[in-house]
Amino acid sequence: MDVYIPRDTSREAARQMLTEHAEYGQWELARVRLYPDGSRHVRLRRKIIRVRSTL
Repeated sequence: MDVYIPRDTSREAARQMLTEHAEYGQWELARVRLYPDGSRHVRLRRKIIRVRSTL
């Protein structure tokens, strides 16, 4: 999942948005690209939940 964060978004607002994606959508941060104009391109990936065998 790719998220574009405009340059006028504060760091706190960006953190809050990414935290919500992580908590409720089961996403984790994969990559952040910061552009010279101050905008950010964030790539999120699905968190892999491994199930252990109970045998």
